[in-house]
Amino acid sequence: MKGWLQPEPTGWPILVENALQEDIGTGDLTAACFGIGSTVDFFIEAQADGVVCGVGLAAAILESGQIKILATDGDKVSAGTPLISGPLEVRSALACERTVLNFLMHLSGVASLTNRFVETTAGTRARIIDTRKTIPGLRSLQKYAVRCGGGTNHRMGLYDAAMIKDNHILACGSITAAVTRLREAISHMAKIEVECENLDQVAEAVALSVDVVMLDNMPVAMMREAVERFPKAIFEASGGVNLDTVGAIAQTGVHFISVGALTHSAPALPIHMEFR
Repeated sequence: MKGWLQPEPTGWPILVENALQEDIGTGDLTAACFGIGSTVDFFIEAQADGVVCGVGLAAAILESGQIKILATDGDKVSAGTPLISGPLEVRSALACERTVLNFLMHLSGVASLTNRFVETTAGTRARIIDTRKTIPGLRSLQKYAVRCGGGTNHRMGLYDAAMIKDNHILACGSITAAVTRLREAISHMAKIEVECENLDQVAEAVALSVDVVMLDNMPVAMMREAVERFPKAIFEASGGVNLDTVGAIAQTGVHFISVGALTHSAPALPIHMEFR
């Protein structure tokens, strides 16, 4: 479908249905001031620079074969860039307007913030990845928006990769105990990542040949030492990552940098719908 960056995220139709029901309920009261069947020419455009996401979703909500889709998710846009335009039935346009813009503005905000992190780390081998710190119910769309911004998805949930964190280690007694128990219980095809807070833990995780070693809230110098001491290990940096710190973290040589802010704190990209 036009507007989407393939592959499309999963599960979006039910999210759209729920969002429309939440806003429209039993019907748009204000729409009574328009005659049934009245049409209008409209356009949706960006009001600031960024990366757009949600165009395909917006077009699906508007449900008109006559509209023109003028952008694709992942496109860089500037203020005044048209995204969608064409004729619509007035009542339908107004009933869907806020839902369309809510999705567009939020997802474009996620994509735009992701792209800023990606551009800040350009020239290094580090890839910007997301986390599970997502808005409940919107994870598939938010992670899709991260991809549109040039980022990479981490695990979708607890079911597609194993991550041993501090509480797992405390409950099991050690990293070795946790990894051993996990390998006895899950498929050999599932990847295992271990969260480490110091170089001794890094050494223990590396000795166990885990798939990814997370350097959690480590100083930059310690991250660099970990990468240099264990050149064959795959490292993910996490914690304390923002646009001011991510460049130095990327320079340590880590392979991945996870950023919770991509999905839990991205500011919306201003976008509006206007009639003409």
